[in-house]
Formats: sequence, structure tokens, C-alpha cells
Amino acid sequence: MSAYKQLNSQDLIVSPFEVNKGFYFQGGEALTGSDVQIGRYLGRSGDWLTSGSIPGTGSQIFNNNGNLPGTTQYPIVLIYNQIQQLYYGNYISGSGGFMGDAITSSIALGADENGNRRIGKIQSTNFYDYPQTTLWPNRDFPTASAATGSVPIGVISIPTKLYGDYIQPQSFLIKHNTSGSIGDDGEGRLYYNFNNVNNDPAQYMMGNIIYEHGIITLFDSKLVGQDYQIGYGQTASYGNTIYGTQEIETELFIDAFINDREVTMSFSSSYKLFETQYQVTINEDEFNYSTNPTIVSGSTFPVNLTESAPSLTSSYYGRPLDFSTGSYFEPYITTVGLYDNNYNLLAVGKLAKPLQASSVTDTTILVNIDR
Repeated sequence: MSAYKQLNSQDLIVSPFEVNKGFYFQGGEALTGSDVQIGRYLGRSGDWLTSGSIPGTGSQIFNNNGNLPGTTQYPIVLIYNQIQQLYYGNYISGSGGFMGDAITSSIALGADENGNRRIGKIQSTNFYDYPQTTLWPNRDFPTASAATGSVPIGVISIPTKLYGDYIQPQSFLIKHNTSGSIGDDGEGRLYYNFNNVNNDPAQYMMGNIIYEHGIITLFDSKLVGQDYQIGYGQTASYGNTIYGTQEIETELFIDAFINDREVTMSFSSSYKLFETQYQVTINEDEFNYSTNPTIVSGSTFPVNLTESAPSLTSSYYGRPLDFSTGSYFEPYITTVGLYDNNYNLLAVGKLAKPLQASSVTDTTILVNIDR
């Protein structure tokens, strides 16, 4: 036996809220697990039509041992080009990691206004590169030169099943046992942290993170106009000393975070849920009678009701106990059920503790359902 109350549109409130979950993975095996599938890729500038001549061309999906399994082919030049197109197209012509100025056409003046003519194409910043901050974006992107020939980048791709809507800013961190750690600053910029030869902490920028795509890019991009002295008069940048007096190649540094098994990674996801809140208001003159069968005298009820059963009167079922017929009687509410228009039960909510109904004031119960 139940009591029903019709809900109107003003009794429903739909509101969004965000939930977060932290992840921690230790070792290359954890990153490549079937339920994780975090990809680490190597990209390199060059001509993808002739990418076979570039060292390391081929599959860039590393197995648990850090070796190439030789299965699906992802030319590393295409990885480089895709990252450049998606996230750095507007910054290639800029300096200091800022967006380059748009190129516009010029006007050749004629004898009169009708004689004026436009010279050159109308060019503007046509790409949306998913900016992560209104501050200094630091979107430097390595490009090849006559001296470098071909430059590498590292890419880490976190699947959407892990990060949800986006990665929580200031939550990403990847560590290598010997090479240091890389973390984000909350503005889409990555910092490389390490100790110099004097065991003093040093730091500089070296890539970006696109929070809503789960994409992390790693490459040489130190702080503009700021060098960190490592010792022996050398500075902290790729191609220079970062471990004592021994030089390390850019490829080896990126390989430590992209290919090596000795890494740990952590980040937090963010996912938006929508919560429907039902506001059930019980007026002072409603639900003042209990539906608990023990409120009537006796406990014997017919098991099978047939045509020969006696009429369903209060005397047949028992009479309400005296205490429940007084004006002071206020029953307790323990359960709220939500029904559709056909009285099909859709959801049941149990109160943390029984709530006494009031005969003098209205009572409001809030039912929250996540969806």
C-alpha cells in the first residue's frame, strides 16, 4: 500500500557537477595494459613519402619491453605533421612560443577610389590550436634546419576512457628513474625537473599538454632568455650537458620518457555528470496516516481473495489502533518511491533515518538521482 503525490515541472531541477578520479601507473607494462592503453609515440620532421630513409621509421607503438612489435605502421613523419597541424599551426611563424602575426593583403592606390586594387592573398590565423591559457602559451615547436636535418618529438596519448572530459590541470606527472620528471603547470605548459651536477634542482619548459584531448607533447623548448647553469660553464638544454660533463642527444632524452619501461605516470580525470533533483513537498494535511499494516488491530489477512470472500470492510481487516486516530498522531516516513504515469516503480530512496511528518508545517524531501 502506498501514497502518491503528483510532481510538477517546477519540482524538478537538473544541475551539472564534476567528478574526479586519480590514476597512477608504474612501469611500461602498466601503461600498455589492455584496460589502460596509454600510447607513447615518436614523431620526426621529414617527408612522409620517403620516411623509410629516416631512422626509426615504422611502428611507433611500443610493447612492454620498449621494443617495436612490428605490427600496425604509423609513419613517424605523419605523427609529427599531425601534432604540428592540430596544436602548433598558428605558432610556427611566431617567436618565443607566441602566436604569429596574421598576414594580410595590401592596397595599391589608384587615381581614385575605384582605381584601388588589392595585392596579395587575404591570410589570417585560420587554425584553432586549442589554447590552454591566456598567459604565455609557450607553443614553441621544433622545426628542422640545415644543421639539424630532422628533429624528433615525443607524444603521449591518454584514451578518453581514462581522462573523461579532460585531464585536471596540475595533475599530470611522468617520472623517469634517472632522467627526472615532467609535470604541467595548470596552464597547458610542461616543466622538466631535474638536479644539476651540484645536486641543485633545475627546471625549464619542454612541451605542452592539451587537457581536453589527453595529448602530451615532449620536445626541446626551454625558457626564453633563461639558461640554467649545470656546471663547467654549460647550460641546461638539449644537445648540451644535463648530466655532468657527458652530453645527451635529444633523441635519447625523449626516448627515456617515450620508450623506456622505467617510468611512472599519474594524472586526474574530470567527468561531468547531470543530477536530477526531485523536490517532494508534503503539505501539512497530507500523508498523516501510516501505510504500515501493523497499525491496525490483528494480524490475520485473507491469503486468497475470491468471489466468496467477505466484503472488504474495515471490520474484516481490523480496526486502526486508538493511538493512530488522534489528532496528535504524526507517522514517520522511511521510503520514497518514484513512479511513472502508469504507476510503475522506477526508483526507491531510503532515508538515512525515519523522518516524522508534521501536521502543522510543510515537509520537503529532496531526492537526487545521478544520470
